[in-house]
Amino acid sequence: MTRKQRRLTLIGCALGVLGVAAGLVLYALSGSITLFNSPTDVVEKAIQPGTRIRLGGLVETGSIRRGENMQVRFSVTDGRNSVPVAYTGVLPDLFREGQGVVTEGVIEPGRQFRADSVLARHDENYMPKEVADSLRQQGLWRPGDPAPGRNAAGQTGTR
Repeated sequence: MTRKQRRLTLIGCALGVLGVAAGLVLYALSGSITLFNSPTDVVEKAIQPGTRIRLGGLVETGSIRRGENMQVRFSVTDGRNSVPVAYTGVLPDLFREGQGVVTEGVIEPGRQFRADSVLARHDENYMPKEVADSLRQQGLWRPGDPAPGRNAAGQTGTR
């Protein structure tokens, strides 16, 4: 075997090992690349209690309940299903009913979600893509319409 053949064989083996390693990494990550799960995903996938996930959707109208020591309970919905969320802490200024929200935490028994953090939408036009797609499929929202929970002027409720 000549020096050139040995070098090409070594390079070919190295590329093969690198390809297999990249394939294994992508395969391992394929189930956890989701930015967040919708309430329907939580119901349909039957996520086990104790599993840490991100839950995204709209804050369900009339579901916010404030308790003692900064405890808040609310429901996150995607129009088809809703998941009750318990959170202790300061909520973002933009958090309100009918607005997009992404929460991070743990699923508890009974499909209750205990959130460690709550992120609210960042401007007037933001809605998570998955939530917008879900609402669009159900015929509840179309691009160009005010976001769900808003009137034509872009305001929520009455002032």
